[in-house]
Amino acid sequence: MPLTILGIETSCDETAAAVYQEGPGVLSSALFSQIKLHQQYGGVVPEIASRSHLEKINPIITQALLEAKLTHTESKKDSQEIKNPALAPIDVIAVTNKPGLPGSLLVGVCFAKSLSWVLDKPLIGIDHLEAHIFSSFLEQQVPFPHLCLAASGGHTALYLVHDFGSYQILGQTLDDAAGEAFDKIAKVLNLEYPGGPIIEKQAEQEGFKDFFSYPRGTQQSTLDFSFSGLKTAVLYDLVKRNAYDLQSKKLLNDAQELKQQVASSLLVCVTDIFKHKIERALKHYPEIKAITFVGGVACNRYIKTQLQELCAKHEKPLFVPSPKYCGDNAAMVAFVGYYKAKRNQFDDLFLDILK
Repeated sequence: MPLTILGIETSCDETAAAVYQEGPGVLSSALFSQIKLHQQYGGVVPEIASRSHLEKINPIITQALLEAKLTHTESKKDSQEIKNPALAPIDVIAVTNKPGLPGSLLVGVCFAKSLSWVLDKPLIGIDHLEAHIFSSFLEQQVPFPHLCLAASGGHTALYLVHDFGSYQILGQTLDDAAGEAFDKIAKVLNLEYPGGPIIEKQAEQEGFKDFFSYPRGTQQSTLDFSFSGLKTAVLYDLVKRNAYDLQSKKLLNDAQELKQQVASSLLVCVTDIFKHKIERALKHYPEIKAITFVGGVACNRYIKTQLQELCAKHEKPLFVPSPKYCGDNAAMVAFVGYYKAKRNQFDDLFLDILK
């Protein structure tokens, strides 16, 4: 019988569940986004996120199980002990237990442990970042070794991926992540949360031009990232232009043209930083056969187009998941759970969360 995995993801502000089965792949992927709950605050509020997970985790898992349309031969014992017969064909339960917001992680891990105990099913704790690293495999076959650029609101890093479950960090953010920089500058500009999509939309109006030449930090010899300095540079450039007041923390020039130019310059700058780090990595690791771009920022069409041109220049294929698998989702969690289960890498009910 093919191995069937239930994946659960609650690391931040998305309540997600998915079913992955050996052979066909993703059978279902259900998700509840909390964006509207956090928009008025300009960022994720941990307490609100945790409460929302508590409300949504049961219906989201139920939705994923129903959409998977799993079939099984139900015994009398199954019908008596499992109130939800859709759970009967599940072989393994995989749940994100690190990193993330402690309260959010706790909701998913506690629910998964309860299911594991009641159903007597094996449990696997999943690293959220590892799930992103291998999210490209949900729809494509990527050769090893390859370079992975993972960029989201909470993390930005470069990985050299040798095999499933085998990878090393080449560079990571020393402060803010790329998505976090988009969110913070969007807030300065009185734009909506999350910042990534609205920054791209504003930049598109200006044709993705670089108006203000924000610092790239290309003199750095490492593969690490730092976006806090970029965020500060944008802020002080606005102050210099008498467009922002530091004392009141208010935008003084609400002109649409200025917002679009700032957004365009910021997006071009972040993209240039990505390209520079990738080219440096390719020079140091000539064995790289391909490049993957994953995480929420991988939804950005401009960055993706620029990376496609860069990869074509170096004759390396670029693999990017579909937008539904770029942001936080449970399909990628279930996939990592699948290859860990094949290797008997299970956890027990003492599984805990890690920040």
